[in-house]
Amino acid sequence: MMSSKQKLRLVLLLGGFLLALSVEGIGQVYMTKNGHAEFKSSVPLHSFTGHSDKLVGKISLSDSTVDFYVDVHTLKTGIRKRDEDMLETLQADQYPFAEFFGKLASPFDSSSSDAQDVTVRGDFSMHGISRKLSVDGTLQKTDKGLKVDASWTINMENYNIEPPGILFYRVSEKIPISISATLASQPSK
Repeated sequence: MMSSKQKLRLVLLLGGFLLALSVEGIGQVYMTKNGHAEFKSSVPLHSFTGHSDKLVGKISLSDSTVDFYVDVHTLKTGIRKRDEDMLETLQADQYPFAEFFGKLASPFDSSSSDAQDVTVRGDFSMHGISRKLSVDGTLQKTDKGLKVDASWTINMENYNIEPPGILFYRVSEKIPISISATLASQPSK
């Protein structure tokens, strides 16, 4: 039988342990509103890149959830007419967001400051369609928060997007996408 002093010590020890775990990142939530999203596209003899620095993201280490989205209206390719055509092709007024929501499928050691390879499995939604996807990337705990880099490729046909084109040249259906961001630690609630 434990004395009341022993019980108090045990409670304090367990409380300290749980506090140390939360300080180390377990249960920690990280967020950004200014991550970088980029896609590459090409037609024969020409390629271009579109990007946005308005990627919104959240990673919760307590339940391993990962959620990133971008308003497609913020994507820019450097040519206004091409941007307008892209938004029309994406039916951006009807489907304004591209989003990935999933869970970390590989372990992440939040006590390490090394970049770690991770895999996230979830759903990528765009143009009103959601598809299962596995995304490989890296996570790294830094002084500024949690740094993430990831990339994957989509096929426009899988999202019912008709590749635009001029004359008989069509934009490639396969679109490489990449994201990078540093997510700041959020205060516990």
